[in-house]
Amino acid sequence: MPELRFTLPDGQERRTEVHTLLNAGYAGRSQEDVAAHVAELAELGVPAPSVIPALYPVAPYLASQTDEVPVQHERTSGEAEWAIVITGAEPEDILLTAACDHTDRALEAHGVAWSKNAGPDVLAAKAWRLVDVQDRLDDLTLSAWAGETLIQQGKLAELLPPSYWLDVLRERDLYAPGTVLISGTIPMVHGVDQFADSWRVELGDPATGETIELAYSVRRLPEPIG
Repeated sequence: MPELRFTLPDGQERRTEVHTLLNAGYAGRSQEDVAAHVAELAELGVPAPSVIPALYPVAPYLASQTDEVPVQHERTSGEAEWAIVITGAEPEDILLTAACDHTDRALEAHGVAWSKNAGPDVLAAKAWRLVDVQDRLDDLTLSAWAGETLIQQGKLAELLPPSYWLDVLRERDLYAPGTVLISGTIPMVHGVDQFADSWRVELGDPATGETIELAYSVRRLPEPIG
């Protein structure tokens, strides 16, 4: 199982071995935003989901803290998301961080769950305790850049909150140390090329000016033989 390490604002470090990794999908609070995301994916040939919101189990080894993502072809891209990471039994052991779900868009047309397992979920190295930002969660900002171009920008108020997903984890007996849940994403800026050679995601707290950021390059693998 992969081990994730996070630095908290007070300098403490938290570690957890990931045994359950989950990707939420179509998780906007606004039906207009969900419809916009469905339309974005439809342009890539992805059929509409049968249930909203969706939740996709992902192989735990795909939880990653990396600055490079190797890919097999040019039609892959990320998504700006937040992640909750359960590191212990107490409320203060739930961490909030930035994440980017790097997805194989060509495979996505054949199955969203398959595509989620074809690329890593990249998480930032810094995190906040969820309890420390709970009272202003909706005001936290989420932004992403594909290459140097801003492709996503919004607030956590646009997505279902962590409390919703924590209830789902409890209902499904998945609330345990080592569980990581990625939030689903906000709409992309129309017309921006998402197939870039790098991705960057930022989770911001306007009340304090603090940010959590991740960034990685996208590296094309050599052509296969055979």
